[in-house]
Amino acid sequence: MKARILIVDDERSLCEALEAGLTAHGFQVSWTTAPSDALERLQAADFDVVLTDLNMQGMNGLELCERIVVNRPDIPVMVITAFGSLETAVAAIRAGAYDFITKPVRIDALALAVERAVQHRTLREEVRRLRQQAAAARPFEEVVGTSAAMQKVQDLIARVIDSDISVLITRESGTGKEVIAKALHRRGRRQAGPFVAINCAAVPESLLESELFGYARGAFTDARTPRTGLLVQAHRGTLLLDEIGEMPLALQPKLLRALQERSVRPVGGTEEIPFDVRLIATTNCELETAVEEGRFREDLFFRINVVNITLPPLRARGNDVLMLAQHFVTQFAAQTGKQVTGLSAAAAERLLAYNWPGNVREVQNCIERAVAVTQYEHITVDDLPEKIRAYQRPRVLVAGDDPSDLVPLEEIERRYILRVVESVGGNKTMAAQILGIGRKTLYRKIEQYGGSADS
Repeated sequence: MKARILIVDDERSLCEALEAGLTAHGFQVSWTTAPSDALERLQAADFDVVLTDLNMQGMNGLELCERIVVNRPDIPVMVITAFGSLETAVAAIRAGAYDFITKPVRIDALALAVERAVQHRTLREEVRRLRQQAAAARPFEEVVGTSAAMQKVQDLIARVIDSDISVLITRESGTGKEVIAKALHRRGRRQAGPFVAINCAAVPESLLESELFGYARGAFTDARTPRTGLLVQAHRGTLLLDEIGEMPLALQPKLLRALQERSVRPVGGTEEIPFDVRLIATTNCELETAVEEGRFREDLFFRINVVNITLPPLRARGNDVLMLAQHFVTQFAAQTGKQVTGLSAAAAERLLAYNWPGNVREVQNCIERAVAVTQYEHITVDDLPEKIRAYQRPRVLVAGDDPSDLVPLEEIERRYILRVVESVGGNKTMAAQILGIGRKTLYRKIEQYGGSADS
């Protein structure tokens, strides 16, 4: 396709001469003698380059250039003038002009300059296209990590992001469950709607119902005005129920009914209010166990667990800890204005060796402290918390040459069971499956070792 050129000059004869010359060089040329008309044309059609005279009636070329840069920054503007002074050239560049051409205009030289401007725009468009392509290939910049475990998570997110089905995000605290929930909202079809979140464990039972469903005026003593519940506030958006496993049992059937009927009756109200939300729930407890023990309704569990995204603990993500650490170094260095650029090799080694029971949140706190206390451009081992500097992974020794290193079979069992529980992030169901024992047996052994079966 021929490159499209728009010429703006209040001298009709010059416009016609430039049109003839550039058309002969293979360009598709349009022209106008009114700068205001040029702005309208740029809004209605696409052009590859704008050529404008500097001195015109009503609006000069610099003003037109500034307007184009604001409204169509993708189109390069070339300013033509008979005044070839340095000051004029600087003014044109400051106005956002791509190039500066002096009169008398030689058509051959102008055609070369226009061709360069067209190539400049084509290159910028290609860069923009590649950036969009790269973003589409990895659409979740919030989810830092390239480990195989996290690639599986991102693949699953990509498959469900444009649907409205309920998602349950599980794993231990600090793994980034809310980050995943926000990514699902921001990149999904409901991104224009609200993202409303509530932590079910942080709101007293007596208030949680009112927060979720709202209440009518006079529903209780202090209800002087009606309140819209979060289910309705999230209409056409996303509702995040964080730590849904902590929701009181008495409230669960009311939530189930609301989700099934897609309508809610405020506390003390008489009318149903419809709502349309995508539900995302998170939990760090084993809901299957809670269902078996009668602490969580099975029908509600099936309703929210349409798609389950299980986040791996940080200790199972390999070198992702270094990517996260660098991400937080950049973030906190920018916030504090300190010239901290990365990690020393020794500090990186200690981060890789540590087991990160607090997961991503613990890395964030660790790096925030390190950036604050470091005196160097790179975080050193001394900048890390003592528990990370001194950490040594526990060993399960089953053979050795020194009899003093050997321990009774009961101790080996204790160490191994606790090691398995640690490696799966405290998931007793998974640990019991790995160990080949019943979950109740595992709970009993943990209690014998002085631990908590609920921890």
